[in-house]
Amino acid sequence: MAEIKSIVVLYGGASSERDISLESGKGIYEAIDQLGYFVKLKDYNNLEKLEDLKKYDLVFIALHGFEGESGILQKNLDNLGILYTGSKYLSCKNTWNKSKFKDILESALIPTPRGFSVDRIHSNMQSPFNKFHKEYNEEIKNLFLKPEEDGSSVDIFEVNCESDLEIAIRDAQNPNRAFIFEESIKFKEFTVSILDNKCLPIIEIKTTNNFYDYDAKYISETTQLIEADLDEKNKNKIHNMALNAFKELGCVKWGRVDILQDKNQHLYILEINTVPGMTSHSCLPRAAEISGISYKELVQIIIEDAHL
Repeated sequence: MAEIKSIVVLYGGASSERDISLESGKGIYEAIDQLGYFVKLKDYNNLEKLEDLKKYDLVFIALHGFEGESGILQKNLDNLGILYTGSKYLSCKNTWNKSKFKDILESALIPTPRGFSVDRIHSNMQSPFNKFHKEYNEEIKNLFLKPEEDGSSVDIFEVNCESDLEIAIRDAQNPNRAFIFEESIKFKEFTVSILDNKCLPIIEIKTTNNFYDYDAKYISETTQLIEADLDEKNKNKIHNMALNAFKELGCVKWGRVDILQDKNQHLYILEINTVPGMTSHSCLPRAAEISGISYKELVQIIIEDAHL
């Protein structure tokens, strides 16, 4: 592989996560500059054609949402022979689509919250509670409604009764897209950051919000990202589960695996993020910090791990 001398940080875009991407991208840019590479920042909104990126040795993807995480960007970069950071096309595609993601995990016997998808949400739709009862032969009264393809907890609603569903339909920013109803598992939420295909310290997410929504992730000053207080047996269990899911989806090098724990200490894979946030208050930089890896060192490792 040719030596990497010039890097373009691709960020911004038009998704609901634009502001987060801008913050991530700026932090990455500053670190790369300090590392001594020739580096440019490029807002995806201002990119006329992907071919323009061929003049750089590496594309550092800091683009969140559909534009950066659905796999389409990765596929197009592959077709152009452009080197980029992170997982390949199919892994991104399958982690981005929540139904496909669940199907793959369930086939591998890796626990994940149960759920089903609908092509859109509307006032005449079938009761999700009735459907869960029919599907699983048990009453599940605590659900989440979330877009089948989206990130950063935008358009996510708790649905515990029919009136909650009515409110969700009314308040959804974009109801005319596929959604998934998912059983709510509340007790503890962990996140396992993966770097160079190895697990970083487990982070427990503590928030005063009802769940880790957009506000809790990016706005609230009460959200805490702390090193999980676990014995070695449970640390190993969570690390192994995260790595198994990461590998089952074909993900490589770096990413983040979110895991839920119920009151009986059963674990469930919630999602995998192939382009994790890299802001000062994001989980992956926090996990790296706990393990003694500075932000600049973190960025250097991601660059070194880039692959064709």
